[in-house]
Amino acid sequence: MKKIWIITKRELRSFFDSLMGYVLIVLFLGFCGFFTWVFGNDIFLVNQASLQSFFSIAFWTLFFFIPAVTMGLLADERKSGTIELLVTKPVSDWQIIAGKFLAAFLLICISLAFTLPYYISVASIGKIDHGAVWMGYLGLLFMSASYISIGLFTSSITNNQIVAFLIALFIGIFFHLIFGLVGGSSSGWVGGILRYLSLSTHYESMARGVIDSKDVFYFLSIIFTALIGTELAFSKRNISN
Repeated sequence: MKKIWIITKRELRSFFDSLMGYVLIVLFLGFCGFFTWVFGNDIFLVNQASLQSFFSIAFWTLFFFIPAVTMGLLADERKSGTIELLVTKPVSDWQIIAGKFLAAFLLICISLAFTLPYYISVASIGKIDHGAVWMGYLGLLFMSASYISIGLFTSSITNNQIVAFLIALFIGIFFHLIFGLVGGSSSGWVGGILRYLSLSTHYESMARGVIDSKDVFYFLSIIFTALIGTELAFSKRNISN
């Protein structure tokens, strides 16, 4: 665990040393703040103490935010050659992957922590469903962890950051949108499977304040499947190199 934490701190520090962390956090807060408080279906137009508009915006903002965070975690290291130096250290492939995953996840946690004043502000002006808010944040964390693991996988199969970003978006759009749309227009067991595969179905369930074991299992399945795929791809490319 100590080695994983060393890698995590190294990666998290690199986000902020390159200003990438600051830029992405500012962009995330800017988009979420603007659409939550100013434009469209904002809190004041809804006329109730609820953060549902924020969770809807964050759902899409993080979808684009996360591939930008993960695209260089492995791809850039391979391109620059620093990954060869890293794998010569007394750490396993799994420890490297876990450290990078945790670094990206902590960056998302920091970004979401900066939105807590939204919660405090809304709670101060009206009666708010605290359970729904915390479940909404939990849903965002599960969703973020899922897309981070997918982003790590795509970053492990290419040396090009842009390619990794685009592949992550391509894979993600199926879970984020397509499975739900196709499943909603399909009937029978096929429609049921597609609706279950839809990430938005499970996220919306949690955002309403409901936590179900099948939702937790769904997110954990994506995370572990993608991380195992990352380790296999990472190990294979190390052997080929």
